[in-house]
Amino acid sequence: MKKKVIFRLWLFLLLAGLLVACGGQADTITDEDTAIDTTDTATESDDTGTGASSDSGGPVVLRIGWAGSPDTLNPGTAVLAEAYTLFELVYDSMYQLELDGTYSLELADSVDVSEDGLTYTYHIRDGITFHDGEPLTAEDVAFSYNLYTTQEDFPFLPVYTGYFASVEADDSNNVVITLTDAIPNIESQLIFLYVLPEHIWGSLEGAAVAEFENEAMIGSGPFKMVEYAQNEFVRLEGVKDHFVKGPIIDEAVFQTFENQDALVQALRTGQVDMITEMPNTAVTSLRNEENIELVTGPPLSPSVTDIIFNQTAPENCPPDDGVCTGHAALQDRQVRLALAHATDKQQIIDVVLLGLGAPGLTLIPDSLGVFYNDSLEDYAYDPELANQILDEAGYLDSDGDGIREMPDGSNPLNFRMNWPSDSTNAPRMAELLASMWAEVGVGTQLQALDPDALTSICCPTFDFDVILWGWGSDPDPNFLLSVMLTEEIPTGNSETGYSNPTYDELYREQAVELDQDARIDIVWEMQRIVHEDVVYIIPFYSQSVQAYRTDRFTGWQTDAGKIALEDPSSLLVIEPVR
Repeated sequence: MKKKVIFRLWLFLLLAGLLVACGGQADTITDEDTAIDTTDTATESDDTGTGASSDSGGPVVLRIGWAGSPDTLNPGTAVLAEAYTLFELVYDSMYQLELDGTYSLELADSVDVSEDGLTYTYHIRDGITFHDGEPLTAEDVAFSYNLYTTQEDFPFLPVYTGYFASVEADDSNNVVITLTDAIPNIESQLIFLYVLPEHIWGSLEGAAVAEFENEAMIGSGPFKMVEYAQNEFVRLEGVKDHFVKGPIIDEAVFQTFENQDALVQALRTGQVDMITEMPNTAVTSLRNEENIELVTGPPLSPSVTDIIFNQTAPENCPPDDGVCTGHAALQDRQVRLALAHATDKQQIIDVVLLGLGAPGLTLIPDSLGVFYNDSLEDYAYDPELANQILDEAGYLDSDGDGIREMPDGSNPLNFRMNWPSDSTNAPRMAELLASMWAEVGVGTQLQALDPDALTSICCPTFDFDVILWGWGSDPDPNFLLSVMLTEEIPTGNSETGYSNPTYDELYREQAVELDQDARIDIVWEMQRIVHEDVVYIIPFYSQSVQAYRTDRFTGWQTDAGKIALEDPSSLLVIEPVR
């Protein structure tokens, strides 16, 4: 799922590293402490009262600081990772992805599969209710799945329904999914299809579905929406009697800090209890901070940072939404290849991540285990070779201003480079890339954009040259592989405009290949093709770095193989330090 240096969603292997643990005396939380401060300036909280426990006379409130904010509360149109973080807490789905990479049934208590693998019958649990008190039944599940299937304005979720022939609810509270072909990954196709209440969404038609703001956000999950102010805060209330497991805490408040230093300072002063991200420059100072524990490891969603080239050919420009102003030079593989050789990934990792990452290779991250093609050889950092490639391709600096031009002498290779303004890493990476690419005669115009504005110029408008962004991966490679399909260019799912019929056909083959080894071979070949075509430059696979106060809450899940303290795996089990 997309997109933040996003998205956001999930992982398989690797061990989480635990950097520091500092004990301390428990602070207490009063009602004054839980008031929302929507400024960027962190202030010392008033830690006086009777304790952060349910018998203190007030609610137990967890305060989480993050750098972003959901772009929308509509699951169908959401793009940013922050939105999906909330969906995981407020909605339920058919499966839950566990921290160890396995799946467990959530809305259903059992499932029957036909011998031919085409029909799945899910027995929905009895007694489930939405947050407004209305029952959740198989009818709501079938309605939701069919809604995702038919909504062309939904950018991501319809991909998961591509092999649904029909979805129906029967009289026994069962959901029957019939597939067009047997597929190897039904679990990963259903975990992000959040179940919506038909009595609310069923009254919407046409464009109103995608335009629905969904501010009440009625779901059936372990937390329910109480209050929301975009770019300021989100307040959730715990559903203690949730049918699977309710949280121990009473509320969770997500507060947005646009200033990264203020985010770290808010943790230091106790204005927040946990932060989901931070500049890596803060790692050293927080490592020795009293009452703060710093944790690092693979993210729950294996993250992929990508350098996106707009390589949309004129014939593939979407007729309705396409602007397609990308620089023509980026449609030339030789230019993209030269830029790959002009990019020093290790320097980016050392400077931007302070070493907390590994060089990237393909859009499929290394933490997807056997699906990652580790046999590929990366393009070595070699500015001399990059210059030679551009010279031989006819991109010369004819006027001596340091910037090469197109082979016909027009249109200098001066690329617009954009990134989301809430990114902690992109600004420094942009500066480094500008310096590296200048060494081979390529200019850049650097500009951060609000994530919504960046989305609007990205896809399917293709009104950009280069974007620094990223993906959060599913536990299965199918979704990220779909990003590079020709058919996804007009949907907003493709961000590069890349088109290759051979790749498209291999995608269809892997999607229905039930033999695991054979499917892996196909996925590896697809990665080889796009790597040779230089569809992206993947500078690194980063680790998740988060921190929390040890004197407020205990029970954070930090040793389960991946780090995501904002995930239900932690928020359902943490309790106040007593």
